[in-house]
Amino acid sequence: MSEPAPNRAAGTVRIPPTAPSAPRRRRSDIEGLRAVAALLIAVHHIWFGTVSGGVDVFLVLTGFLITGSLVRAMERDGRIAFGAFWARLVKRLFPAGAVVLGAVLVGACLLLPRSRWSGVIDDVRAAALYHGNWRLALESVDYMAENAAASPVQHFWSLGVQGQSYLLWPPLLAVAGLVAAALGARVRTGAVAALSAVFAASFGYSLWITAREPVWAYFDTGARLWELALGGLLALLLPRLRLPGRVRGAAGWTGLAALVLCGVVVGDRLPYPGFASLWPTLAAVLVIVAGTGTTSGRLSATRLLGWGPLPWLGGHAYPLFLWHWPILVFHLEVTGAERPTLGGGFLVLGLSLAAALATSWVVDGGLARLTRARTGPSWSLAAGVLFVVPVLLGASVWGQAIQRDQRTRLELAADPTAYPGAGVHLSPALAEDLPDLPVYPDTATVAQDTIDQTRACNALADDTELIRCEAGVPGAEFTIALVGSSHARHWYQALATLADRHGWRLVVMTKNACQFSPADQTYRGGAFEECDAWNDQAMAELRELRPDAVFTTGTRTRVGADRPEHVPDGYVERWRELDGLGIAVVAVRDTPRFGFDVPECVDRHGDDAPECAERQSYSMARTSPANALKDVPGNTAFVDMTEYLCSDGVCPGVIGNQLAFYDTNHMSFAFSRSMATVLEPDLLDALPGAPEANASLVESAAVLYEESTSP
Repeated sequence: MSEPAPNRAAGTVRIPPTAPSAPRRRRSDIEGLRAVAALLIAVHHIWFGTVSGGVDVFLVLTGFLITGSLVRAMERDGRIAFGAFWARLVKRLFPAGAVVLGAVLVGACLLLPRSRWSGVIDDVRAAALYHGNWRLALESVDYMAENAAASPVQHFWSLGVQGQSYLLWPPLLAVAGLVAAALGARVRTGAVAALSAVFAASFGYSLWITAREPVWAYFDTGARLWELALGGLLALLLPRLRLPGRVRGAAGWTGLAALVLCGVVVGDRLPYPGFASLWPTLAAVLVIVAGTGTTSGRLSATRLLGWGPLPWLGGHAYPLFLWHWPILVFHLEVTGAERPTLGGGFLVLGLSLAAALATSWVVDGGLARLTRARTGPSWSLAAGVLFVVPVLLGASVWGQAIQRDQRTRLELAADPTAYPGAGVHLSPALAEDLPDLPVYPDTATVAQDTIDQTRACNALADDTELIRCEAGVPGAEFTIALVGSSHARHWYQALATLADRHGWRLVVMTKNACQFSPADQTYRGGAFEECDAWNDQAMAELRELRPDAVFTTGTRTRVGADRPEHVPDGYVERWRELDGLGIAVVAVRDTPRFGFDVPECVDRHGDDAPECAERQSYSMARTSPANALKDVPGNTAFVDMTEYLCSDGVCPGVIGNQLAFYDTNHMSFAFSRSMATVLEPDLLDALPGAPEANASLVESAAVLYEESTSP
């Protein structure tokens, strides 16, 4: 066999053609399998909220179909036309996806609270550019963002995986074909070897990453490629498989039954994907294998899947998949329910099917009519991109409008008498005459803005390495260290303000979900080994640094526990260790938790609505549990700021025109900064050796407030 010759045509790879494989026959049972997979996804999302296995089936089918198509093209023509392949995919996938994304932007503006707008805009951009899975993966490990509600385009993550695999598959198979030709082997043999390597590497990685971080693994393309490789291997090896009719019949019913029962058997009980994803993928393999014969029995699963309505629905499975999730999210938002009723679920399913049919008729049919006279990759690519550009422009224009409003609020907030936050408690007259202004920070951006301010100085829950940052005055004589979990982290702005004011050095060492304690801790139901490692590093750093004081949490609030607020195990022991190092400890009482997302509540009901306040008893004890501790080391002083967060047993979500919390339990960056004013006197009392400014924030604020309210 001759060496492969380079092809001068753009976007192609020339491989010596070989004898073509058997002609491909249309398999209506595969279209029926698409329909079953789409229905399982929708049904489980609507009524059960669990894994259905349908996405895994789609990935197997994607590998099965594109591998067979590309290998047949190489065998027939001796080349892969990359441009034509990708252009056809763009034309087939982009228009329907863009229509749904555009509708999501409109629906979010009309139906979702303002606090979710920025997130939806970013999600739509990521989905339109087919990297939504990575955005979700990154958010999944950010504990500070884990309270975010489900995005109406969250399901686009699987399209991101597919889109990325579409970029990888043609070069992969082309290289495999070139290597096979150079070695004198068949193209199909080279493709089998390449896909076997992908399967082995990806499946091994999937098992490893699922065991370590299952939430990340769920969205990780690398942990899913083996499913496409499995489908591709099936497409290449299936022609050699000859099974008796009875065996194929048993395989079909076994596979179909296993697929339908996947949500019941796997559900949310097993780490996913990992070993658990073998259930739906092997079920799909059995169904596909069952349809390989020339005939099927009357009562076969293949005959059922090829029955008229199912292949018809399979032809609309893609838009049905696209529509069902945003319609479900908007339905839950309008009804205020956590899960649809039986009737509500059928309404969601019916609307999704109607929208899918309309999309197929208007978009696919209309696009086919418009481009009938235009052929070639360039026209196909332009036709698909034409739909995406308006979505990206719309998202950009909306995002800029939010930013303009954010700048307006920032300018208004420059007046501390208009937005005093916690400082409102320093002047009764100011509290009575507080101007009626839009809440600050903007609910649309407060979560991201707060997280971003300390993102680079904070270890995520899965990190094992300590991250240390500094603020205040470098080289100052007095050093205070902020150490602990996210509930220590949200005091950063207050302490940074005081450090600048008094000429202190502030060292920050925080880790999400990790208490500053030597006791064993748990996270998401398992041992929190990363926290143990971080605690060891934090103590080693403190031994070397020897700060004058450590600021950390002294209690922990909880919801639904026997003791909602308590002093966690190991706290006192840790303070005693610091005492041995000659380091003072300021243990601040934990902040309240809410049974709702505060910004969303403010958007729905207004900033002074009683619905946006929570009872202190919901997560806090009547008095600080730290007060009852015995054998507290002499280096430890307790600070309780509850009176500035909760009045008469009620904790409002908005205080002094400022949004106090950006989610259900973390203070916003602006409100934390305002807490510096009321924290200052208690902190200085706890740190008698700390240098003080000539005038305290309390004195300065009081003068300002009195001047602003005097006649």
